[in-house]
Amino acid sequence: MPLLRCQPMMKTIPPLLLAICVLSACQPAPPKDAQAASVPAYLAGAYAPTLKRQPSVAAITAMGRAMFFEASLSVSGKMSCASCHSPEHAYGPPNALAVQLGGPELKDAGTRAAPSLRYLQNAPAFTEHFHDDDGDDSVDAGPTGGRNWDGRAQSGHEQALAPLLSPREMGNRDAAAVVAKLQAGPLAAQFRQTYGADIFEQPGQALRWALMSLEVFQESPLDFYPYTSKYDAVLRKQASLTPQEARGLALFNAEAKGNCASCHISQVTSGGVFPQFTDYGLINIGVPRNGKLPANADPAFFDQGLCGPDRTDLREHKEYCGSFKTPSLRNVALRKVFFHNGSFDSLEQVLRFYVRRDTAPQKWYPKDKSGKVRKYDDLPPGLAANVNVEAPFDRQPGQAPALNEGEIADVIAFLRTLTDGYQAPHPAQGKHG
Repeated sequence: MPLLRCQPMMKTIPPLLLAICVLSACQPAPPKDAQAASVPAYLAGAYAPTLKRQPSVAAITAMGRAMFFEASLSVSGKMSCASCHSPEHAYGPPNALAVQLGGPELKDAGTRAAPSLRYLQNAPAFTEHFHDDDGDDSVDAGPTGGRNWDGRAQSGHEQALAPLLSPREMGNRDAAAVVAKLQAGPLAAQFRQTYGADIFEQPGQALRWALMSLEVFQESPLDFYPYTSKYDAVLRKQASLTPQEARGLALFNAEAKGNCASCHISQVTSGGVFPQFTDYGLINIGVPRNGKLPANADPAFFDQGLCGPDRTDLREHKEYCGSFKTPSLRNVALRKVFFHNGSFDSLEQVLRFYVRRDTAPQKWYPKDKSGKVRKYDDLPPGLAANVNVEAPFDRQPGQAPALNEGEIADVIAFLRTLTDGYQAPHPAQGKHG
């Protein structure tokens, strides 16, 4: 079932490189001839080794870990990356708030739910036209890849800058303020030890390696893609699904039932990679408007995902409006709110919405003055054609939903097997003398 969809790379200047260019502008520029002679072209690459002494991956990871938990990097001095992405909650939100609070006094509400940061390691860069690596390029999967709910960040280091600068999150004025906080804060000595005693004399390089630290930490397998769920144990033939879990998996995969696997791929790839439970696509499933979000108090405000307001490069592509990233379903049972706007607070609600969105739309959407149900109320008028109508969204009012209550319970039982940290029982002792 398309629980939500995700997508590859655009020819724009990433915010990280733009920020580095701005910061570097403060430094005296050597003559152009000297630059050309002394600086190889490859050093402009995001992952180029630009330091006098390259630190080890372990040292970069340790630096990123320290930064991830450091609240002094925020304008309030009380908010860190971990405030919204808790390790105990699969690096997702630790509370039941639809959106998290940040800013100078931790009172400013965001507009989107905080996602889990786990299992992003294979996400491709964003592209409008994605073709699976299956030898058949005739099938265009459409917008796919990137990070954030709208796929606008092309890499982990680019994504890391956004919450540091967002006025509704960590709230720094600009990239220079981030570097200044790092230089004046408790991590300065570790940062110099990792990247060189003179690193803060080059603000552009300091920013570059600060963001790279966060990215490398978020590529740490033990923390961010451990593959320690019960389902992983089943794939390794170290455990077995219960009858209910097995029924749930069958319903999850069945095209005529849940059809979840059409977007949340559940099979091991042909190359032997365990499933991420996402196709990395972006999809519009007509999620109801969440009236609890402060931004939605303005009836003229619409979060349209791929076509804005946070993402601006595809603003004129009205066919993309309302499309949001398909998140991985790994660790989904740990979440307390669901979808990009936190509009549901239980897996039961989510599954019921999937199978009854069209058979009983009055359960999810408001009525207009004439008493007619106003479907897809979080889209501006005229965009209803963007909403996905594939199974289980292919039924009419009054028809039976694709899943009944017992089947919904079975699917949820299966989804709970995707939670990391499963401890397999010890095998029975052999009957040797």
